[in-house]
Amino acid sequence: MQILRRYFWVAGILLLTACFQTERVRQIPMEDFFKNPEKTNFMISPDGRYISYLKPYKNRLNIFVQTLDGQDVTRLTADTTLNISYYFWANNDELLYLQNSSIDETPKLFAVNRNGSNSRKLIGIRKTKIRLIAPGKSFNNEILVALNKRDSSFFDAYKLNLSSGKLDLLAKNPGNITEWFADPQGKLRLAIASDGVDETLLYRHSEKSSFKSVLTNNFKTTVAPLGFSKDSFIYALSNQNRDKMALVEIDCNTGKERVIYSNPDVDVSEGAFSKYKNHLMFAGYETWKKERHYLEDRVKNMYQNLEKLLPNTEIKISDRDTSGTRFIIRTFTDRNPGTFYLYTNTDNKLQKLSDVNPAFTEEEMCEMKPVSFKTRDGITVNGYLTLPKGRSGKNLPIVVIPHGGPSARNSWGYNAEVQFLANRGYGVFQLNYRGSTGYGKTFWIAGFKQWGGKIQDDITDGVRWLINEGVADPKRIAIFGSSFGGFSALNGLCFHPELYRCGISYSGLTNLFTYVKAVPPYYKPYRQMYYEMVGNPETDADYFRNSSPVFHTDRIKVPVLIAQGTKDPRVNVNETNQFVKELKKRKIPVTYILKEDEGHFFKKQENRIEFYRQLEKFLEVNMQKN
Repeated sequence: MQILRRYFWVAGILLLTACFQTERVRQIPMEDFFKNPEKTNFMISPDGRYISYLKPYKNRLNIFVQTLDGQDVTRLTADTTLNISYYFWANNDELLYLQNSSIDETPKLFAVNRNGSNSRKLIGIRKTKIRLIAPGKSFNNEILVALNKRDSSFFDAYKLNLSSGKLDLLAKNPGNITEWFADPQGKLRLAIASDGVDETLLYRHSEKSSFKSVLTNNFKTTVAPLGFSKDSFIYALSNQNRDKMALVEIDCNTGKERVIYSNPDVDVSEGAFSKYKNHLMFAGYETWKKERHYLEDRVKNMYQNLEKLLPNTEIKISDRDTSGTRFIIRTFTDRNPGTFYLYTNTDNKLQKLSDVNPAFTEEEMCEMKPVSFKTRDGITVNGYLTLPKGRSGKNLPIVVIPHGGPSARNSWGYNAEVQFLANRGYGVFQLNYRGSTGYGKTFWIAGFKQWGGKIQDDITDGVRWLINEGVADPKRIAIFGSSFGGFSALNGLCFHPELYRCGISYSGLTNLFTYVKAVPPYYKPYRQMYYEMVGNPETDADYFRNSSPVFHTDRIKVPVLIAQGTKDPRVNVNETNQFVKELKKRKIPVTYILKEDEGHFFKKQENRIEFYRQLEKFLEVNMQKN
């Protein structure tokens, strides 16, 4: 834990860096934080001759392609309903993209030529989900997809011809396969099966042979394939027989592992795998910031060259051409959403492509500092504290933001919500409570069946730690979360009304009974796993009732802001409506933002901006000094 201790400063040091500035802080327009980016998601064609990106067209992100010099630009799509969130180059002349319908949430797969011609729908089967096998890769004008069109509860594997649109069944799912994997030639040779509790890695020598079991583990142990290292050997992230996730190589004939890299303090969270060369470049792990353990001198040298060209910033290689000559580089910091560059390694030259958001400067943003505290039962919880400029760093109004998941984590980097709130004078506290990922198996499992228990205790203990350190004004603390974070916000208002001045739930669940019972059919293989992680609505009924905010509206005493989409597949909108009615019946001030044709989060720019406008007003009114 030496690396972590070096950075997790106690309040004395932290407060010295808490912005004792006396200069006037410019209030940046809210829209500048949450508008669509100027340009984003840059990619390069396999031959390295063209660059693609997403850019707003009539307030929606659409695909554009330009020549390397940027002189010749073509808009390929003109979707005015929803942003395009995912696309890739299928070959030098065609791009594929996924789009959801705002009406029925049915995903559709489209193809379009590089010059904007021959736009066509390849897959769009009502109430059928699409999963890409080997995302971002095509094989001889074909891609591999998994569809649940035969049975909504599981996915069969198909081969899709990009010219004809013809679908050929590659493998019929017996009902227990949860993931399919292809080898470098596009042959389906790996799969993961689940009975709801145990997961089995399956392998076959060729598509003509049968799948055989390689190894089986309880779902609490993870083996996540990354790619084939050589015939019958794969790279994977694994925490078999250990607490922390490691980067390993697995012999599919014997099931034996060879550890390539592990970290004693945190999980290895990434095995950077070249999609063109089929080899590992580095192992990524996250202490308070993301770090890399290089596995190739060539890759290490290139990153070191980039760090000299782009000092004092985080660097990510987001795409490359097949020759390994041209690369798309993305930079960012905690105070800068970043910039995209074209990098040519033959001459070590950078060409700036675009800033993600040039509406403000890095100097106007606030630093995201790592912190840690001890819970009431002695567990160390890590997190981040962002303090506003122009304030003393003491007795501040604080917005606590529990992350979603809960099997997720907060990470260091630019966060529009955090910077917006800090710009408005609030300190922002993010914590990685037990049940968060990245800190090992034991820490993750400690959150099982604790959604309304020790996870919430960790959040409460973190807030009290901030008060004791003198950072938080105990009379001006708000709690704000999305999804599970929204559940946590409502839970905090119900069971610790003395701590919070107000609360915000964005797509937050209110009822654990409904959440578990409404698991989509394609999650059916995971049902027993849900029972272990969340609880069983029959055998754990008392716990569910005691933890679900919907049964405890009488405990809420402070103003609440609630936002939700009517098409949210995870949170029942009727229950949210009833929850709001109960609060209003009890004369609790409620601001309710309900958006038609939005899902779990607001994807339309105008709805997103309206939410944050209402959030800003809500906090202004309710976080004033008495």
